[in-house]
Amino acid sequence: MMTPIDPAARALEHWREGVATRMLVSAETGATQLCVFEQWIAPGAGAPTHFHPVEEVLTVLAGEAEIWIADQRMIVPAGQSALVPAGKRHGFRNSGTAELHIHAILAAPIFEAMPEGATEMTRRWGGPR
Repeated sequence: MMTPIDPAARALEHWREGVATRMLVSAETGATQLCVFEQWIAPGAGAPTHFHPVEEVLTVLAGEAEIWIADQRMIVPAGQSALVPAGKRHGFRNSGTAELHIHAILAAPIFEAMPEGATEMTRRWGGPR
């Protein structure tokens, strides 16, 4: 039976200072191959260097992000996306003066990330609660 996913019913999580995250689609909502979430990031805040075992697409919905993939850096304005290859170290920060709103899609139903310097993966949204 198909049931709609109501983003407004999903709780905001505060991952780190200046970053609020809302999971939209994952194993928790029945997905088998996707993890989709959005984040609101204060100026200067962001995601430190990390990697995922799968591809990720980061789309800037509002604001401006500095995104780095390996040793390459780019400024990504609202309406544009960056494709992050599986296993590539990357990160981003809000490089503007207004709140950054970003949408992320990972090619796996569970969020897994290996932060730089960590010894084990961070895992979120692994299944029904």
